[in-house]
Amino acid sequence: MALFSRIRSSTTVASFHLRRFSILSPDSSTPLTSHQKSRAALSLLKSEQNPDRILEICRAASLTPASHLDRVAFSIAISKLCEGNHFHSIDTFLHELRSRPDLHNERFAAHSLVLYGQAKMLNHALKAFDDFYNEGLCCSAKSLNALLVAGLIAKDYKEVKRIFVEFPKRYGIEPDLETYNTAIKALCESGSSSSVYSILVDMKNKGVKPNATTFGTLLAGFYAEEKYEDVGKVLNLMKEHGIPVGVSTYNIRIQSLCKLKKSNEAKALLQGMLSKGIKPNAVTISHLIHGFCKEGNLEEAKMLFKSMANRGLEPDSQCYFTLLHFLCQGGDFETALSICKESMEKKWFPNFSTMKLLVNGLASISKVEEAKELIQIVKEKFPNKADKWDEIEKGLPQ
Repeated sequence: MALFSRIRSSTTVASFHLRRFSILSPDSSTPLTSHQKSRAALSLLKSEQNPDRILEICRAASLTPASHLDRVAFSIAISKLCEGNHFHSIDTFLHELRSRPDLHNERFAAHSLVLYGQAKMLNHALKAFDDFYNEGLCCSAKSLNALLVAGLIAKDYKEVKRIFVEFPKRYGIEPDLETYNTAIKALCESGSSSSVYSILVDMKNKGVKPNATTFGTLLAGFYAEEKYEDVGKVLNLMKEHGIPVGVSTYNIRIQSLCKLKKSNEAKALLQGMLSKGIKPNAVTISHLIHGFCKEGNLEEAKMLFKSMANRGLEPDSQCYFTLLHFLCQGGDFETALSICKESMEKKWFPNFSTMKLLVNGLASISKVEEAKELIQIVKEKFPNKADKWDEIEKGLPQ
């Protein structure tokens, strides 16, 4: 009887593992490597909506936060479950993962706190933090920082402030630079940038030196609140602390001004950079292009885009997509077509809605053949959307 029981148990385990592999690779009986499982899970999760199926895919892949691919898969799974309001499934799944011996460590504990934050389940993150602490897993600044990040992602700034003030003493955890920087980010995002001055004093008393991230966050905060005098104070503080005002600092300032629809002022700042011998990078120009596009100044945006090649700068995919989108909205379909072709040559394909705008726009200016050529290219690249493009093509003038 015992032998029969063991055989039955062994058969059950074998069939379970076979079923797990079949979820990720239904056309193959060969076990997948860890990397193959992660890639298969990512591919399946992007199109899956069924909560039970999502959890099955995650279980089959044996996801771990030690892998970048797996962290992406975790994030996609949580987002999908959030979209369907399957919060109980999220909690059940994260609890279930705790029982895996390979995940009984601070790295997983910290990552699970962040995932709770992504799901805006901060109360569950607080409970989990306490549980992990009692298990000896959350005893360093790494876990405290993860909990603060969870609150930041959930945009519960009041709770982030409470955690920052109370938890180091309650749990005997010494804050580090990342702890302070996360708290500063929360204050700045919540419109309380001026409160950061007292945190800087506390950092000095504790012997924690602020870095470029500290002041960059504070600069963005003061710009968002349009407190320009404080911007000057922060720049002086950077000098006092021996932190150079380089291209990264200018990029933050330029992006902040563009967000305020002060792109001309941002461009003046670019000239100031150049006069000081500080070379802009692709990010600098991309911020300006985005800013001028949002303000409807497409001519300036196009000039800046052309200037990148003269400066030896390579636009990134987002720069192409932003300019293309706004050119289509502004009715400049010929320039948009040129930008689109250049982007696709680099294997960067704009999203469906932008491509549809461009195709219909080209047809409206009697460039139907060019529109059809684009449709053919994207149909070959994305065969799963071929039916949608067939419908659009049928609606074009013949």
